[in-house]
Amino acid sequence: MARRDYYDVLGVARSASEKDIRQAYRKLARQYHPDLNPNDKQSETKFKEIGQAYEVLSDADKRKSYDRWGHDFEKIEQARKAGAGSSAGGAGASGPFGAGGYSSGPFTWTGTSGGGTSGFGGSGSSRDAIDDDFLTDLLGRMRGGVGRNGPARGEDYDYPISLTLDEAFAGATRLIQITPASGAPKTIEARIPPGVADGQRVRIAGKGGPGIGGGAAGDLFLVVTVRPHPRFTREGDDLTVAVDVPLYTAVLGGEVLVPTLKGSRLALRIGPETENGQRIRLTGQGMPKSGGAKGDLYAEVRVVMPTNLNDRERELFEELAALRAS
Repeated sequence: MARRDYYDVLGVARSASEKDIRQAYRKLARQYHPDLNPNDKQSETKFKEIGQAYEVLSDADKRKSYDRWGHDFEKIEQARKAGAGSSAGGAGASGPFGAGGYSSGPFTWTGTSGGGTSGFGGSGSSRDAIDDDFLTDLLGRMRGGVGRNGPARGEDYDYPISLTLDEAFAGATRLIQITPASGAPKTIEARIPPGVADGQRVRIAGKGGPGIGGGAAGDLFLVVTVRPHPRFTREGDDLTVAVDVPLYTAVLGGEVLVPTLKGSRLALRIGPETENGQRIRLTGQGMPKSGGAKGDLYAEVRVVMPTNLNDRERELFEELAALRAS
């Protein structure tokens, strides 16, 4: 079955901005996420398709190549690199396609009429025509399965995964089953490092598609979705959590306990006359970062008003109100 156009998959125009593409991906990824559609193979397939489309269109270089060459752009880029690295070998067997063919240069093309040699260093329509002819011919050879270009690297795979914020904080392990286009399914134990962010791609080297002609295997990329947490919100490497503070403590000062994603609670000193909504930073208690550092945790004060006042308590508040009015 032919693959759908990536723009159609995400439901965006070809002129869509990076923001439009990101928003479309997040909306669709949540809609078709396997955790929200258990045992729904159609949603799972759709989710993977969305991840593949986003992986290409969110990368400026890949998007540019895709716009020009469509789904074959990765093979063409590999062929470009292979052609650029080949040796001319003189006027005889030049380049990967034998005598009178293509040589190094990069992409120097020996014409079959007129005896001239044209490089790709120029500009304009003549250069594009030569480029197109070369790549069209090369792609045709690749599609025909002729291994004249030597070893080729295997295809990279994208695999969407969903994590809780707790798992993103501590790191996680997933058993993933990959089924190559040709070959038996294989199970991979993938380790997700602590601190991973929503939309991040985690590379598992050498676990993608098999190489061609002895080439290296491709890589597996885990496309991460981090689900919202009921208490903590995340901004970059920093976390924010709402902390209930009794009115008396907010007015007079005191100590409250702040929850963390580690599962422990930290004692936090509240100063007198602390306002509702004030944010207090706990340094180094946020998400893990590379190099062993961590972001910060912000305790957001949520003043809790007293309820069910008895007569004496009400009298005291009335006295306080009178004092403040005088």
